[in-house]
Amino acid sequence: MSLIHRRLFCAATALLAAPAWAQGKPIRIIVPYAAGGPLDVTARVLAERVKDSLGTVIIENKPGAGGNLGVDLVAKAPADGFTIGIAAVATHAINPWLFSKMPYDAGKDFAPITQMVRVPNVLVMNADTAQRLKINTLADLIAFAKANPGRLNFGSGGNGSAGHLAGEMFKKAAGIFAVHIPYNGGSPAQLALLSGQVDFNFDNLATASANIKSGKLKALAVTTAQRSSAMPEVAAVAETLKGFEIDTWWGLVAPANTPHEVVERLNKAFTAALQAPETKARFALLMAEPVASTPEQFGAFMKKELNRYEPVVKASGARVD
Repeated sequence: MSLIHRRLFCAATALLAAPAWAQGKPIRIIVPYAAGGPLDVTARVLAERVKDSLGTVIIENKPGAGGNLGVDLVAKAPADGFTIGIAAVATHAINPWLFSKMPYDAGKDFAPITQMVRVPNVLVMNADTAQRLKINTLADLIAFAKANPGRLNFGSGGNGSAGHLAGEMFKKAAGIFAVHIPYNGGSPAQLALLSGQVDFNFDNLATASANIKSGKLKALAVTTAQRSSAMPEVAAVAETLKGFEIDTWWGLVAPANTPHEVVERLNKAFTAALQAPETKARFALLMAEPVASTPEQFGAFMKKELNRYEPVVKASGARVD
């Protein structure tokens, strides 16, 4: 084979083996939740930042069934790099234990690309309630609950939601009892807290921050292992309850069996975008910390989270049939 023919052959082979963006076809990221939320916003930020390296990236919102609908579309898409999606703590760590029937296998049906984000959860009280009960710290809340069994309650966005499970983990770690009151979504739960219908909630910092800053809610502790740089004045639960850690996370996955070289190219582009100063600044407005990882690291992390939530969900008694 002549040198010219060899070069033409190599070029043709590279084109055929190249992922979607090299052929001018857009990549789509399926976000399994409605437009406008933190997952959607961060996905759109990254889509904009990778256009120079990957070409056009389209965001498609496919909400439904607690995120399962959109994630299932990713699982069943062709494994060619054209379709990727968001995997979140709900879809890949909680829902497999919460739903009696799952349309996908969280541990087998996906090729991890990279983690994207970690958002602290925060234990918040209605500020007037905290003042009336003389609760200024997490230790005060625990002491009050122990002295008044069953008097406190906490709200969440529903049975098996991240806020519900965080509350159950907290109750167990603190050795206290508080009545759980589920609401139909995070917004109704927050309104119930603001109106004094419930005493405390576990919410993500992005959602709660405005009411914390306005003084309507009192932040007692964040649930990450260390304090959050977004609100360094708020203690971590782990400062009172050693080893306590739970947060909200999400990342990018492709269908299982996506070629390794395609996953690596996606990882390279998205981790570079996550590490860009502009991305960090945009994410900071959402109280979100960018987390760039290798596919192997993200895969191991999701497996660990899936195993960690199994006993928590089962102990909570939450079930979706």
